[in-house]
Amino acid sequence: MITAMLKPEQPIGIFDSGVGGLTVAAAIKQLLPNEQMIYFGDTAHLPYGDKSGDTIVRYSRHIADFLVAKGVKVLLIACNTASAIAYNDLVNYIGNRVHIVNVIDPAVDFITNQYPQEKVGVIGTKGTIRSGTYERKIRERDRGIEVSSLATPLFVPMIEEGFVYDDISNAIIRSYLSHEQLEGIKSLILGCTHYPIIKNQIRKFFNFSVDVVDSANVVATYLKEILDEHQLLNTARNPEHIFYVSDYTEYFEAIARMFFEERLNLVKENI
Repeated sequence: MITAMLKPEQPIGIFDSGVGGLTVAAAIKQLLPNEQMIYFGDTAHLPYGDKSGDTIVRYSRHIADFLVAKGVKVLLIACNTASAIAYNDLVNYIGNRVHIVNVIDPAVDFITNQYPQEKVGVIGTKGTIRSGTYERKIRERDRGIEVSSLATPLFVPMIEEGFVYDDISNAIIRSYLSHEQLEGIKSLILGCTHYPIIKNQIRKFFNFSVDVVDSANVVATYLKEILDEHQLLNTARNPEHIFYVSDYTEYFEAIARMFFEERLNLVKENI
């Protein structure tokens, strides 16, 4: 049994292709301030969205091995592409040692509870949209929901390169979101953890008439429920978070400082 081997004081392991998962990590810090996090940003290999499925699974396994070796109690896949493509593989690969959480299932639960019988949009990387995971899982829960998906592959490199709140980002956002696929939607799932960084611009494009759903707070709440269910909530104080990157970028550190507002323990680790 997994829980018998795990202790509340063990850290939470989180990984993403880059800075996007920091939006989830920040929400976890806000909701679960006693939990220590070990974050891995695979900045050497981003973006994941244009990689093959086999490549994403291979990267995910390497990172999972690294984080499990660090003694994590939960492995959170804070990347929609890896969640869509590598989650089932990781459950089979290491699911007997740690709890594994993805960012798609909590968002699907939220949407199907809040927007029954409505038209829902999903934007994400090519890999996430091509997998059809959001559409399939939403329709398994509620066949009355109309799901319209659109790949927006330039968003991740745009964000990783720091093009946010400027004419370049606004032009790219406008070009994608004007697509006829998204006409008439009541809500829009940000199917990539990078996208909350431009959430306000997306909301503004829709004149604030579309509910823009990012998974950060939803996933944090779901994670708390998992930890509580298995009596793994940490009661310690002042945890020191550790951030690993496979390639150092100044933008990663800048975004991490923006979210965490503290001295960062940032380590380059090429795995």
